[in-house]
Amino acid sequence: MKLYKTPRGPMVEEGAQLFLLDDHQWDDLVAAPGLAERLRRLLESRPALSSSAPPPEADCLAPIGAQEVWAAGVTYFRSRDARIEESKEAGGGDFYARVYEAERPELFFKATPFRVRGPGQPLRIRRDAHWSVPEPELALVISAAGTVEGFTVGNDMSSRDIEGENPLYLPQAKVYDGCCGLGPAVLVSDGAIFVERTIHLVIRRAEAAVFEATTSLARLKRRPEELVAWLYRESSFPHGCVLLTGTGIVPPNDFTLEPGDEVAITIDGIGTLRNPVERAGGA
Repeated sequence: MKLYKTPRGPMVEEGAQLFLLDDHQWDDLVAAPGLAERLRRLLESRPALSSSAPPPEADCLAPIGAQEVWAAGVTYFRSRDARIEESKEAGGGDFYARVYEAERPELFFKATPFRVRGPGQPLRIRRDAHWSVPEPELALVISAAGTVEGFTVGNDMSSRDIEGENPLYLPQAKVYDGCCGLGPAVLVSDGAIFVERTIHLVIRRAEAAVFEATTSLARLKRRPEELVAWLYRESSFPHGCVLLTGTGIVPPNDFTLEPGDEVAITIDGIGTLRNPVERAGGA
């Protein structure tokens, strides 16, 4: 079962049929635990739409309402190595090796809802950065009670040169307008943790692929439920929360995004999140 956010209201794709929940608010649906069962009950007495196909990309909004977006770092060995490489001259490389092995994960605030972009909407690279990359990630959709209710595709845009200059610059490298992509749908969970799939990244420039890679979500060092438990340990989220779980794909050090690039991230069973890239001001 998949849940979409559209201009007409939430839509559910179930059994090759689409159902419109225009009498329900997004935040009310995702904030309470037991989303899968509530959606099934709602669909029992609701007619399907005439169209049985998923909604077109142009009709899909970012699957977020009032939720904050948080992120976990250094959860894959590849990410650990990349962070060590980018920050070694600043003397911060050892920090990332330590956090990879530590009991406490790295968790950081990523985006407010208005900084998030949905399918087809442009993601941005900072004007004051010269080394920018996408970070394809599995995103957890979490209820106010701390239960994982679903999964979507996330893009944690990152300015590697800013973070590498000094790890204390992490918020500036990660948090800015257009810094996060989510979508196209939420794969609604019945309690199973979704890690036995692949995540695939393609970056196109002038319609040609300039970088492509695949990894397995099973390579996550920390289990999703562990990350959620740490995040909710001393923080409350009355509208629920979205948590990016880290990236296992990092382009080579000589690669940086350019305006006009297209980033496509696919996770088996969820779909493909496509976003063009622009610099601040649209240049």
